Amino acid sequence: MQLTDWLVLLGTLFFIVLYGTYKARGSKNVTDYLKGGNEAKWWTIGLSVMATQASAITFLSTPGQAFHDGLGFVQFYFGLPIAMVVISLVFIPLYHKMKVFTAYEYLEGRFDLKTRTLTAIIFLIQRGLSAGITIFAPSIILSAVLGWNLFYLNIIIGILVIIYTVSGGTKAVSITQKQQMAVIFGGMFFAFLIILNYLPLDVSFGKALEIAGSNGKMNLLDFSFDFENRYTFWSGMIGGTFLALAYFGTDQSQVQRYLSGRSVKQSQMGLIMNGFLKVPMQFFILLIGIMVFVFYQYNHSPLNFNPSAVKDVMASEYAAEYSTLETEKNQLQDQIRTLQLSYAASKDHPEKTVLVQELTELNTQEDSLRQSAKTLIKKANPNAETNDRDYVFIHFILTQLPKGLIGLLLAVILSAAMSSTASELNALGSTTAIDLYRRNTPGQTEHHYVKASRWFTLLWGLMAIGVACTANLFDNLIQLVNIIGSLFYGNILGVFLLAFFFKGIRATPVFIAAIINQFLIISMYFMDKYEIINLPYLWLNFVGCATVIGIAYLVQVFMRKEATS
Repeated sequence: MQLTDWLVLLGTLFFIVLYGTYKARGSKNVTDYLKGGNEAKWWTIGLSVMATQASAITFLSTPGQAFHDGLGFVQFYFGLPIAMVVISLVFIPLYHKMKVFTAYEYLEGRFDLKTRTLTAIIFLIQRGLSAGITIFAPSIILSAVLGWNLFYLNIIIGILVIIYTVSGGTKAVSITQKQQMAVIFGGMFFAFLIILNYLPLDVSFGKALEIAGSNGKMNLLDFSFDFENRYTFWSGMIGGTFLALAYFGTDQSQVQRYLSGRSVKQSQMGLIMNGFLKVPMQFFILLIGIMVFVFYQYNHSPLNFNPSAVKDVMASEYAAEYSTLETEKNQLQDQIRTLQLSYAASKDHPEKTVLVQELTELNTQEDSLRQSAKTLIKKANPNAETNDRDYVFIHFILTQLPKGLIGLLLAVILSAAMSSTASELNALGSTTAIDLYRRNTPGQTEHHYVKASRWFTLLWGLMAIGVACTANLFDNLIQLVNIIGSLFYGNILGVFLLAFFFKGIRATPVFIAAIINQFLIISMYFMDKYEIINLPYLWLNFVGCATVIGIAYLVQVFMRKEATS
């Protein structure tokens, strides 16, 4: 990195922190601190909701996902617009009517205190883990690529977020997220233009898409019911809808964003804005990954994008074998480049068909070389992370972009990490303060509860840093976050649906069902992991929701029989 990159990076981050701290100073009561004084307009809510979900993992992992597997991952988000409409029509009016600070407050009014407390604790466990991952994700990748100390990176990112989140509460989070989204959209747009500019002169955007399509990267829709495939149209529409309903409708990190709205209408418009923009935004980020793939059809790419993994193997007895694979890959890459140039220049359909067949064979050989490289890396270091998807985009940024823009793209990654983490810490602090602390220590002053909220936010911030410092990389970071969510979201969503639509179900059956179901869903995940059953994690959201409703009904029937016998 050059001096210009450092100035852009540090200037962007410190401006966001200082601006958010300054604009949100002086919260005197709980409503100001936890709901931003109910002043947020719909576009602020919409951007804040998007920024909360779009963590650094989105901008690190998603392009790499597309580089390897194509556009199919966008199907994961197909259910989101449906969920936004349902939440706008059902959830938001109920939350505003009861004037709650957290989603879990509603459950005490509908059921009882123990159900409220249980769902709040489940949220705190799930979101507490996720908050650590959102700090850890950019830290481990920047550490591996730039050589920065991982431990200190976790601490620095965490402290920057803690400063303005503890200081200004919800208002500070919303204000800074507008600045962060501006940086994110600007940086990704410039990166996209730069990639197109780096392609050969006769390769237009249309031809780039054609090249990607000839390599199977443009397969957007999969209508199969194959459970071996995690991302299909049906898993997105069914599992994705239930995941989005749970995340946006019951996760306090999102609920708190639209509870700060001026009115029900402003909150609803903010969520609908997110529903309209989220799928196109994810498609665009995946498209950037596709363009990176096309770029590397004409330029040499690493055999493995994870520099720490390569360092391990090159320091081992397998260094010579790895170097041989690199030489083979570079020779293969030269052949691919020649054929791709011929393909781009060709206007003869039969000739293109032959070229596509040859390119498919060469790309298959390249994939085989990459797999052989992973095998060597594992031999050199059994604990090494061979999956390099999360490193594809950051490698392109650091090796191909001009100075200044590198700093901006790094600012994008860190801004995304900060925006998502800030929402999570804000939600964790408010849930702890309202659902656990204030509910059990009534009668204190407003100033006391604001102070308590700040202390709880700080505590969760420190715990998130602790999780980040002890976490390990897992397959693909964006999948890890969604797996954590899928283990808990379906259960919590089912409890809320019971509260909304099943008026005959009482509190104790719901409480018992939620506990049983949580253990059941975690068991299902591990049974799928060890191939005892076949149930991809995205379906756990639907299954978890359905089973908690079914168990609650059966428990209530059983309790009634016991009472009458």
